[in-house]
Amino acid sequence: MGEEFQQHTSPTADMTVQSNPTNQNQSASATKHQVIDDQHPQGDEPTGKAPMKKFTLYTRRFFRNKMAVFGLIIFLGLVLVAVFGKYVSQWSFDDPDFLALSEPPSAEHWFGTSSSGNDLFAMVVHGLGRSLMIAVLVSLATTFIAAFVGTAAALLGGRPESIILGIIHFLLVIPSFLIIALMVSGSGGDWKLLIVVLIAFGWIYQSRVIWSMSISLREREFVRAARYMGVGNTKILIRHMIPNIGSLLVINLTLGVVSAVMSETGLSFLGLGVKIPDVSLGTLLSTGAAALESSPWEFYFPAAFLTMLTVSMAFIADGLRDALDPNSAAGGKA
Repeated sequence: MGEEFQQHTSPTADMTVQSNPTNQNQSASATKHQVIDDQHPQGDEPTGKAPMKKFTLYTRRFFRNKMAVFGLIIFLGLVLVAVFGKYVSQWSFDDPDFLALSEPPSAEHWFGTSSSGNDLFAMVVHGLGRSLMIAVLVSLATTFIAAFVGTAAALLGGRPESIILGIIHFLLVIPSFLIIALMVSGSGGDWKLLIVVLIAFGWIYQSRVIWSMSISLREREFVRAARYMGVGNTKILIRHMIPNIGSLLVINLTLGVVSAVMSETGLSFLGLGVKIPDVSLGTLLSTGAAALESSPWEFYFPAAFLTMLTVSMAFIADGLRDALDPNSAAGGKA
């Protein structure tokens, strides 16, 4: 009777017709390692990798563009020259050598001297740094203002959108270059005022482009959901609208540097921007153009640095566009 009771009270893990208490005991006493081995048989181990981060993907696509890498190398080289060039030069940009007036390049004066005896290498280094500082600050500020104004106009819609667009279209018609020239003509060459004026008129066209790109975003599900949840417009702009046009903003920021450099150079070349004793690339081009026949090095060295700066930024912007655009075949595959 005891044996029958033990047989009937054995664990019943096997429900087949051929089941018996011995098999059931063996099945019920399976170890933890055997269960794991059954769930993950050899040869079926998961081989999937973690998804690639966006930054890694964009970086790989950017560095596949040889011209973009070439432009980045040139730009970094120019930045290094602007930052550390003054430490390798024997002369300061405002320290004249009266024994070497309009001297050609030599071992003492690597790029030659100006008509006033100033070392041209030191002047080019200082002028490059001044132009880069103006261009980067102007590009950062105008991109930020344009992003906020353009996305705000698209998000608000209705009457506020019409008012903002009306102001933008009115400012686009105004000859901004002439107004900037009039505003900085009596500043005495103050580069800080030049930055403020370039920012005041530099965001207009970018904001119009950003508005056109943001119209479709305001109808997206995440924006509608945020509105239904009572999220404020400012938070929607910062968390949802602006991050979704980040690739466009990066490209605009890069191209904005080129635009700001050209604007500063043009104004300084006309004598309306940075003025002596301070120098920029535009100032050096202006003085070098006047002495092009007698001392051509005064013009060609600043022109070469300006060309390298603008071309390198154009290559970088082209590489960023291909890297950030998922439909572009120039960046290759991940």
